[in-house]
Formats: sequence, C-alpha cells, structure tokens
Amino acid sequence: MALSVKQMMEAANAAVPKITAAQAREMIEKGNTLVVDVRDAPEVEKSGKVAGAVHVSRGMLEFRADPESPYHDKSFSKDKTVILYCASGGRSALAAKVLKDMGYDQVYNVGAFKDWAESGGAIEKP
Repeated sequence: MALSVKQMMEAANAAVPKITAAQAREMIEKGNTLVVDVRDAPEVEKSGKVAGAVHVSRGMLEFRADPESPYHDKSFSKDKTVILYCASGGRSALAAKVLKDMGYDQVYNVGAFKDWAESGGAIEKP
C-alpha cells in the first residue's frame, strides 16, 4: 500500500516525541547527546547551525547512522540521546522515525532551526 507524505508525517510524529528548545537544551546539558541538523548544505551555510550540532543532510542520514556503512559517522551511537531539527520540523520528524526504525531508542524532534534561534539557543555561524 502506497503512503502519502501526510501519512508518513503522522507515523513519524506518533513515533518520535516533539520537544521544545528548552527541553533540548536540558538534554544537551546532561551530556551524551547528539544534535543533528538534517537540512541541506546551502541552508546551513546561510543561517548557521545549533552549536555543536553535526550536519548530515537528510539524504545521507541512514548511511551516516549505520555502523556497518562505509560512510558511518562515529558521532552516531545508539546509546546517545539524538535530537534532530531542520527548517520547519518535517524532515527532522521523518529522519527521527528512520533512526527509531534503525534501533536508536532515545530520539527527539526539536523541529525548526528558527524556533531554536528565536528561543536564544546557541548558534554556530558559518
């Protein structure tokens, strides 16, 4: 059965908790947390990213997150809390669901980069 984007978003939002920027900051302060920016490179170059975040475009996420992949990024570990964001929260929700499907347990969607920035979250400028 074919799925629509709306159905995929509903499934992702049901599987992955949406958190606030304040909740994300608390998790980051506790340590053992990976923040992942799944936007495309031109978006990151234009606005910067969450301080300390790893940039992995949505299209490469599975390859970076899988330890068996030759493209694995050692930042990814299933014992870490993983917080994802994008421009509006859609790509990060879908990406977070994929990580859940891959066996990552502690996965959260903080949503939009703009909300992080407007809440006073630390940013690394390009």
